Amino acid sequence: MHDTIIVLDYGSQYSQLIARRVREANVYCELYSWRTPAAKILSHNPKGFILSGGPNSVYDEGAPTLPDYVLESGLPVLGICYGMQLLAHKLGGRVASSQAREYGRALLHLDSPDHPLFAHMPHSAEGLPVWMSHGDKVEALAPHFRPIAHSDNAPFAAAADEQRRYYTVQFHPEVVHTEQGTQLLSNFVHTICGCHADWTPANFIEEQVAAIRAQVGNGRVVLGLSGGVDSAVAAALIHRAIGDQLTSVFVDHGLLRWGEAEQVVDTFQDRFGMNLVAVNAIEEYLDMLAGITDPERKRKLIGEKFVRIFEREARKLGQIDFLAQGTIYPDVIESAAKDRPEAHTIKTHHNVGGLPDDMQFQLVEPLRWLFKDEVRRMGTALGLPDEIVWRQPFPGPGLAIRCLGEITWERLEKLRKADAIFTSELAAAGLLRWGTAQAFAVLLPVKSVGVMGDQRTYDEVVALRAVTTDDFMTADWARLDLDLLARVSRRIVNEVKGINRVTYDITSKPPGTIEWE
Repeated sequence: MHDTIIVLDYGSQYSQLIARRVREANVYCELYSWRTPAAKILSHNPKGFILSGGPNSVYDEGAPTLPDYVLESGLPVLGICYGMQLLAHKLGGRVASSQAREYGRALLHLDSPDHPLFAHMPHSAEGLPVWMSHGDKVEALAPHFRPIAHSDNAPFAAAADEQRRYYTVQFHPEVVHTEQGTQLLSNFVHTICGCHADWTPANFIEEQVAAIRAQVGNGRVVLGLSGGVDSAVAAALIHRAIGDQLTSVFVDHGLLRWGEAEQVVDTFQDRFGMNLVAVNAIEEYLDMLAGITDPERKRKLIGEKFVRIFEREARKLGQIDFLAQGTIYPDVIESAAKDRPEAHTIKTHHNVGGLPDDMQFQLVEPLRWLFKDEVRRMGTALGLPDEIVWRQPFPGPGLAIRCLGEITWERLEKLRKADAIFTSELAAAGLLRWGTAQAFAVLLPVKSVGVMGDQRTYDEVVALRAVTTDDFMTADWARLDLDLLARVSRRIVNEVKGINRVTYDITSKPPGTIEWE
């Protein structure tokens, strides 16, 4: 059994990032709601606890609390943001609303630079860049705690009670904006908790193969294969576990990128020899989505249709017991899963919140606890080629959520062509894999006046979106070369009939999301 760290989730949008950073340190980690029964948590024999951030104030009536078993366990505890305030509040400190709130980059000054929590973290007199996101702060430390770091607005930006092995930080070490946050978490799990670095892709694959076999038994599984990274890795992993008990179904819903349907069939059926059923459902989807403009409605309709088609195909295949999906961690967190009532729903993912309650399958989701970079590492370990492993991410609802407003075949074709021009130019410049984590075009539901050939035009607008990120929970807009953007704009306007204006999205995540819908 792996040494395990438990992250208790208090509703932060970054909670899964904490687990990801711990796993980057090759330590196994699981995340549970703070409401989870003690028996379930303690059954993992954890080596330590991390308390996440959250949107509440600890002094509010009904605010999430610290379960008694955490302190009774005698194990090391690291409190982050709300977790810090919760420990202070529970143990006799004082937490209050801050008049000068901190959101964004701040400089951390180490009062105890030799503290084990800060080991191997070089710093300068100017301070260590960290990411703050809090409206409350600790005004008085609990007994036995001492300050070990401060910022301009937080005199107790980090504090410790070494005797009881309690450690707290006001900033977020899990986000990339805290430049040495990964090292801090590594210090906590390795040095303070004493965990061994025994969690690796090879171990995960071995464990998931065993878990899939135990879940499925002699049953048959149908997998929705989009050709994207997540479903491809899920297919390879499940196929390794149960072989011909898996049948992959590819649904061409007309919402795919340029030439994608043909590529999926060619790659997985002809090249890899998987059992693949290709279904042409373009007319069904277009009829269903006609006149629908609300993005949440689109997602839910697509999710339901997705399952209904699978049920229909499954009946043709005989007895099918399980539906496999390439659901990953970011899908779950942004849909605010039902076991995380503190989290705020950002958007519903079709394979999480869009599934109908009366679905006839049991779900097999072996990647549900992985982030995108971990999925790619698993794909490489499973022997998938780079052109699959490093393919640009594509949302399950496809172009339906990149074609803002009404969905028609004509608008989808415009978007497909514009997107193909953008991504082909990025590929030619060597930026599709290394310079951008995700890049695509969005067709906007607005028109603008233009002049082409001395004639007035009144056509649609395309927005280009390209981001850099290593975890897809936070992202920054890619600083693309202006000549490249000019070339892409010129080609789209000249080659795609019905588009006369091109814009470039320079919004980070947060406050935006990567997709527009």
